[in-house]
Amino acid sequence: MNRNRKNVPKGKLVRHLGINIFEQPKYDKLLKKKPHAPGMHGPKKKRTKQTEYGKQLVEKQKLKFAYGVSERQIRNIFEKAKTMPGITGDSMLSLLERRLDNVIFRLGLSTSRSQARQMVGHGHFHVNGRVVNIPSYSVKGGDVISVKDRESVKKLVREQYAKHSGKAKSAWINFAEDALQATVDHLPRREEIPTIANEQMVVELYAK
Repeated sequence: MNRNRKNVPKGKLVRHLGINIFEQPKYDKLLKKKPHAPGMHGPKKKRTKQTEYGKQLVEKQKLKFAYGVSERQIRNIFEKAKTMPGITGDSMLSLLERRLDNVIFRLGLSTSRSQARQMVGHGHFHVNGRVVNIPSYSVKGGDVISVKDRESVKKLVREQYAKHSGKAKSAWINFAEDALQATVDHLPRREEIPTIANEQMVVELYAK
């Protein structure tokens, strides 16, 4: 499996990892239709037995590909999480969830995190009244996220929200649809974050 996410189709990544890391309905359908990894023919074919190190690498890949972060970024997130109170794995996931591009995705204002990164990069969103065009920006409790006051941008965001209305919302973010404004009620807790990887195995990998 090529580890460069830019060169691997998302469908193949999902099948290779065996879980819908992108949290999009179409990949749930794909996994139901083709539950085996690419190159395998039929359900009787078993996945190759992995070493503990290999399993840890796969769990790290799940987080990297899901959140669209580089090796350096996820390593830095781990290092920061180590200094935070509580369980390191929980802190890692909280930091990933707090990325602005992920927040936009969680709110249903984009189809995917990659689209959210583009929207943030184009300066479509404000945080506390200021334009933030850095997808990795980490939101804090009390932060107010709003849409740029431009009709074309508001129209795009409303269209995306309408398309994804009814998707699971994040309990730690309050969203006012009429105002297109979100407020971070509190930092995400582990039980409020979907499980797409075994974060403890990632911690063990980096702790070596």
